[in-house]
Formats: sequence, C-alpha cells, structure tokens
Amino acid sequence: MAIFPFLVSGWILLVGVFGLVVSRDLIQAIGCLSVAQSSTYVLLLAIGYRRGATAPVYADLPVGSPVVDPVVQALALTDVVVGATVTALLLALVIQLRKRHGTVDPEQLTGLRG
Repeated sequence: MAIFPFLVSGWILLVGVFGLVVSRDLIQAIGCLSVAQSSTYVLLLAIGYRRGATAPVYADLPVGSPVVDPVVQALALTDVVVGATVTALLLALVIQLRKRHGTVDPEQLTGLRG
C-alpha cells in the first residue's frame, strides 16, 4: 500500500484546518472546513484502491478477478453528500447571521458572546 495518498490527505486536512484557524470571515471558514473535510475523500479512495482491480460490476468479470471495495466507494459518495449538505446548512446560517448582525466577521459578532 502506497503512503503518498495518505500524506496528501493529511496535507489537505492541515491546509483546511490552518485556513479555518486564521480565517477572519465565516464564509471563508466554511470554505476551509469544506477543504478539510475533502481530505476524507482522498483518504477513502486511498483505502479502497487496489492495484490492477476494476470496478465492482460483476456481470462481465471472470471469477476471481480483483475488484475495488464497493463499500469504500459508497462511503466516499455518502461523504460527498454529507459534506455538501453541511456546507449548505452552514452557509444558510451565515446568511442569517449577516441579516441579523450585519457582519460575517466572528470578532465583530458581539451579540454571540456569553
């Protein structure tokens, strides 16, 4: 198993988390969170990859042919859908914050402090 996809996944996660930490805008923070979450796509694809394997469509394959893991592919698709849903929900919340408080800068949202 190659280590390169795992390193790329970790790098994407670090870039997203770094952007999340230094962002001064909630929309930018949501974008960085989406980047950090997209590292799981690379991770799942790296886990499910098998060298020389084909798609798990068994209709035309001879018995014993290597195929990639369909469960990991399903998890990656589920991850994409959940990520898009969470991003849309967070963007809707930021729009409501902008309407109520007039800013998307977390430092200026004094009404949210306890």
